[in-house]
Formats: sequence, C-alpha cells, structure tokens
Amino acid sequence: MSEERSLNFIEEIVEEDIREGKNDGRVLTRFPPEPNGYLHIGHSKSICLNFGLAQRYNGKTNLRFDDTNPVTEDTEYVESIKNDIAWLGFKWDKELYASDYFDQLYEFALALIRAGLAYVDDSTPEEIAQQKGTPTEAGKPNQYRDRSIEENVQLFEAMKAGTYPDGAKVLRAKVDLASPNMLLRDPIMYRIKHAHHHRTGDKWCIYPMYDFAHGQSDSIEQITHSICTLEFVPHRDLYNWFIEKLDIFPSHQYEFARLNLNYTVMSKRKLLQLVKEGHVESWDDPRMPTISGLRRRGYTPASIRDFCERIGVAKRENIIELSLLEFCIREDLNKTAWRRMAVLDPVKLVITNYREGQEETMHGENNPEVEGGDGGRDIPFSRELYIEREDFMEEPPKKFFRLGVGLMVRLKNAYIVKCENFVKDPDGKITEIHCTYIPESRSGSDTSGINVKGTIHWVSVPHAKTAEVRLYDRLFKVEDPSNEEGDFKEYLNPDSLQIINAFVEPDLLNAVRGKGYQFIRKGYFTLDTTSTPDRPVFNRTVTLKDGWSVNQKGKS
Repeated sequence: MSEERSLNFIEEIVEEDIREGKNDGRVLTRFPPEPNGYLHIGHSKSICLNFGLAQRYNGKTNLRFDDTNPVTEDTEYVESIKNDIAWLGFKWDKELYASDYFDQLYEFALALIRAGLAYVDDSTPEEIAQQKGTPTEAGKPNQYRDRSIEENVQLFEAMKAGTYPDGAKVLRAKVDLASPNMLLRDPIMYRIKHAHHHRTGDKWCIYPMYDFAHGQSDSIEQITHSICTLEFVPHRDLYNWFIEKLDIFPSHQYEFARLNLNYTVMSKRKLLQLVKEGHVESWDDPRMPTISGLRRRGYTPASIRDFCERIGVAKRENIIELSLLEFCIREDLNKTAWRRMAVLDPVKLVITNYREGQEETMHGENNPEVEGGDGGRDIPFSRELYIEREDFMEEPPKKFFRLGVGLMVRLKNAYIVKCENFVKDPDGKITEIHCTYIPESRSGSDTSGINVKGTIHWVSVPHAKTAEVRLYDRLFKVEDPSNEEGDFKEYLNPDSLQIINAFVEPDLLNAVRGKGYQFIRKGYFTLDTTSTPDRPVFNRTVTLKDGWSVNQKGKS
C-alpha cells in the first residue's frame, strides 16, 4: 500500500484502537469464505483489505472456512480458495474452520438455553415467518417460546442425537419479537440436517446458522476487527447480542461496500448456474469473474491488488467499471509482457526483389519498456510473409499509414517495403500483396534516409507456427444483468468468445504458462492451461485499448 494516500475509514478505526491500547495494540483479522463455490473478483477486495490491514499494522490474518452448511460445501472449493489467496500474494496465519468449533458452539447454545435465552421450536418455516410479523407490526410468540429450560435442554440434546428428521425442530434465540430489526425477532440458531460434512463426516446432524457461528468463531479466535460487507449491517446487533449474553471476547464487526463490477454477475448461485448449464466451460472459464478465471485469462496478482487499491474502501455501494480492471492489467502487462508477433487474419505478402530461398535473422526486444529491452529473441525473415489483412487496402484513404499500391511501410524489426500490386482470386478476395524492399533500410542499421509513418507486424511464411487463439470479451452485453427483466442468462454476450487459428513467430512455441505476451498491435495474451507443445493455445487477456464502447455503437 502506498504511504502517500489518505487512510480509509477502517484504517482510521484501527489506528485509533492502537492509540487507545485496545486489545494491547494487537490487530488480528480474518477472511471467512464459505466453501460453496470459487472466489470471484468481489472477494479479492475483502482479501486485500483483511490481509492488507494485518500487513500494514504488523498483525495477522486467519483463513477461516465458514463450513456450516454441509449440503453445498466441498473440499474442491476449499483447495481452490487456498490457491487463489496464495496466488494473490497473501499468507494466512492459521487455517481454521467453523467446524473446528462445533463442540464449543454447541456448549454456547446450551449456555443460552440454561440462561433462558434460547428455546426449541417445532413450528414450520412458514409459521415462523408469519409469527415474526412485519417491519411495521410486532411478532407474536408461539406456545414453544415458554418451554421450560429443562425441556429445551432435553429436546436440544435429542436433536443432536439424531432423534428427529430434517426440519422437525429448530433452536431459536429468545431476543425481542417487537424489535424494529427483524433479525432480532428470535432468530434461528440451529437446524437439523442429516448430511455428510466434508470434515466432520456424520458426527453432527445439527448445524449452526451463520449468525450464531460467525460472531462466536470470531470471539474464540479473538479477532480484533471483523470486517464484513454492507449487507451484514443489520446482523451487527445480533452479533453483539450473542457475544454480550455469552460474556465472551468482544470481537467487533465493521462493514464496507462490496465490490460490484459491471457486465458480469457476482452471485455464487448464478455463477454456479452458468457452470452447471454449460453457458461457460468451468469455474475457471476465462470469461468468468472468478479469481481462477481471471488467472487463466492472464490477469496478474499485481493487477488485481492495484485494482482493489484504486477503488478504495467505501461505505456506500456503487458499481465499478470493468474498464478500470482492464486498465490495471494493461498497466502491469505493458511493463512485464514480452513482445511477440502473431497474425490473426492473414494475407500473404511477397517481396519480389528478395531472392528466393534467402533467409535472415532479425532481432527483436522482449520489452522496450524495460531498460535494455529485457533481453531479446531471434526472428526469422524470408521472401514470403504473413501480414494482417486489415493492414492492406485496395483503395486506401488519406492518412492510411499502412499498405496500398504505392504506399510504403516498415516491417517491424526488418525492412521498409513498398507495395507494387496485388492478386485477387475469382471471388475478388485479395490473396497476395506484392512489394519491393529497400535493402539499406534494415532496422538497427538503416541508411536509406527514408521515413515512413507506419509500422506493421508480420510472420515469415516458411517459419510460421499455428496456434489456437481465443479472443475473449465481456460475458454479458448489458451493464447490470441481475437488474434486467427476465432471466439474467438472456443477456449473455453471444460474442464473448471467438476461436481462430493464427500464425505466430516460432519463439512462441517456447511460451511459458503464467507469462504475459503482447501480440504486437493485437493485445495481451497468455498460454492457456489446455495448451500442449504441439498445439499451443493462447487466451487474449485484454485488448491494447478499450474498444468495447466503440464496438457497441449501433448494436443497441
């Protein structure tokens, strides 16, 4: 984090707590994901905030899995979450699970029952909802609320023993049925679920609700600053109520605005739907907003941390532009990506005055943004080249600085060429462009004295390698698909993936997975996880410039 910027409101709270000597100046945060899906870009903000606070104030961060719902949780998700956090560059102090505390939470629940602050309720979910009243009308107690402490203890122990089927009974906290905060109207603490748990197996058939497990887990770990998103503001009163009544370590909850990104969805349920229904390939599909999807697409940890730093920590919800995330990855890759040449829509260029069979080796820098070019590579050059079809026009307009009959252009890292004529097939499609080259114009030793305004990239035909290139774009064609009428899937962008075969320079067969490459003039790319030595596959991370708004004009 930059020391120059002003503090966000949570940092101000932490610094004041340290000045006042709270918790002996100790800072301990936690990141508590539920292992029911893969982490997405929204979680990265919480990760950066929790781990970043600990780093800034010499504290620690626990990774605690909120695994209180065995039906939706899986060890696959646990492993993916750990991989994502480590990839982002953070280390947790302790790896913990809410299930670690099931015995302690059960004892806490018995303590509340014995204090007359919890009771077993036989009502159906519909009856409980009706008895809670409305925001303007107080709830009404049922006959189970006045059960004796002895009966409640007996029933709760029987629930734990597996005596009753799912849904037969719940344990509720006895708080305030007239509270203006609906969450305080006798919330459910435990429900019966005869389901196998990914860590505790079949030991338990009752599981604590989030509101009962979360605050007490924070307290057990002595978390000093429990940071949640704004939707948990109404839960804070209950968080505090449980801690007060149990007389345990007073962890405190603070809320910040979650990260909402346009042109995508952030709901794990909706993301799971996209995966299960085959709208995307997998959780790590490069179009997905998951951290693993962004990683596969070629985003870097530094770019995501920079993105989270730029959007800051706020108290009000807002939607962040996807273009800001793209800006961050462009900034990072411009400094780190190696430059290579790839032709995505080829047409052949023949240098008619270059001797047949002659070949040369040109030199290209890896990254001109780095002093010394970050090394370099050899590029084979020959009489026949592939160039982009868009770099030639039969009737070029003024200020077209690429190829047309009579126009001159520099071939990147090579020579200046002049277009003399072209060849068409019977359908009128241009198949060959004929040029002459100026031998004295070789890059690095140009003595021709000729200045040209345009430079284009190329790949030598006899040396060209074929690669599958996947051009990814926004997953949805509207800014906020969740708020549109109808099914959110109706707004999927049909052009979010285009697969083509491209010609690439030979050095790209040596591409390293996880490394960023700029295909000169075409965008930033990375090797896909499905790539093999004899079949390289490259994913486009991002274009060189934001062309989305331009491309969308006329489509609405």
